[in-house]
Amino acid sequence: MSKTASEIASAVRSGKTTARAQVQEALQRIEELNPALNAFTDVLTTRALQRADNIDLCIAADSDPGPLAGVPFAVKNLFDIEGFPTLAGSKINNAHTPATKDATLIARLEATGAILIGGLNMGEYAYDFTGENRHYGPSRNPHAPNHMSGGSSGGSGTAVASGMVPLSLGSDTNGSIRVPSSLCGLFGLKPTYGRLSRNGTFPFVASLDHLGPMARSTLDLALAYDAMRGHDVEDPAASAKEAPATLPLLNKGLDGLRIKRAGGYFSSGGHAEAFAAVDHVAKHLNALATIEISGAKEARSAAYIITMAEGAALHLDRLRIHHADFDPDVRDRLIAGAMIPGAWVAKAQKCRRVFHTEMMKVFDSCDVILAPATPCFAPKIGQTTIVIDGQELPLRPNMGLFTQPISFIGLPVVSVPVWLPGEKLPIGVQIISAPWREDIALRVSAWLENAGAVSAPIAKVESA
Repeated sequence: MSKTASEIASAVRSGKTTARAQVQEALQRIEELNPALNAFTDVLTTRALQRADNIDLCIAADSDPGPLAGVPFAVKNLFDIEGFPTLAGSKINNAHTPATKDATLIARLEATGAILIGGLNMGEYAYDFTGENRHYGPSRNPHAPNHMSGGSSGGSGTAVASGMVPLSLGSDTNGSIRVPSSLCGLFGLKPTYGRLSRNGTFPFVASLDHLGPMARSTLDLALAYDAMRGHDVEDPAASAKEAPATLPLLNKGLDGLRIKRAGGYFSSGGHAEAFAAVDHVAKHLNALATIEISGAKEARSAAYIITMAEGAALHLDRLRIHHADFDPDVRDRLIAGAMIPGAWVAKAQKCRRVFHTEMMKVFDSCDVILAPATPCFAPKIGQTTIVIDGQELPLRPNMGLFTQPISFIGLPVVSVPVWLPGEKLPIGVQIISAPWREDIALRVSAWLENAGAVSAPIAKVESA
């Protein structure tokens, strides 16, 4: 779909088009492109068309269907969708009883007029940064289909970057919204931990899991975020802290904001394009100062320990009963996690507290921190290693090199897409703000987009 979510909603609300026409256009594009890109695992044709007709009747009756009227969206298949088993990218979950109701965030988006159109491919049990799934095949990068979409929300990135839908939802434990946003050239929002309800989604690491939107404009992120925010008693981690509406603050400008580049850990280890993208964004923002973030390397190591230990605890019964039905890479890491000593986990949690304290001191002297989102452009599908600081290392874990320390303490981040001169693939930059200040990160993203420094064009994809 060539229009963004905000453009579609405006056209539907004004009567220039209908919700049914927008759903039909999305369904046609899915039919044309999904065989080549493998983003969707479920397409909800009947449900989406019925929902569209209800919205059109609402408009005909001069009733307001909401700010996202007629906008098709899709969700990573770890979200509960009524009538479907919640796959979470696994073969095992395919035999589960279908969900009896939609996840909270689906219901909240639909309450503002959006239309759920399908479930999206993902890495098995969200333990992935590549977008490759052993059971359902890889979701492919629309800008270069022989390259990775990123993970674990790979289908979410593919669906939006190809124009199959203007808006998708993903999850982010260690970087799974920001990595595909970077590789597919999208705007992606990982809110503060506890800001958006996770009720009705299949977990990975409860103390690290976040949910958020991916889109082709900052305005679309803000629209979706405003629709989904709010306390939910069904999620024990959901905060009751009030979240101000983002839209009125979006175009406030940069006056008074202290913006700095992350140095130290975040200024080495990646390929040249990762730092060139940060240079590009920093130049437009006149962010000349660099700030050191001590403890980031240790924080990433601690995040690994907690991820492996919590993930393994969640899957112990499945590992015993369905050992052969796992992706071997996922299975082996979960088994390793089950053997981590409790003392290590305790030390990792202490590291988390220390790193959080240090980062809060950092925000005493700045409002926004810039850092790379991924260490490189999208690797090719099937690639298993990456060179970091002259060493050849496993690719799958190291695509989260720059995202893991940030989600470890639940900071809000917007990943913005940068197109470097002469390059055919995009790469992302993280705009990081203090806890509960999603509005600031979105405000900087909007300023960059309005200045033409970042953009998310639809990929030119040939149908299969």
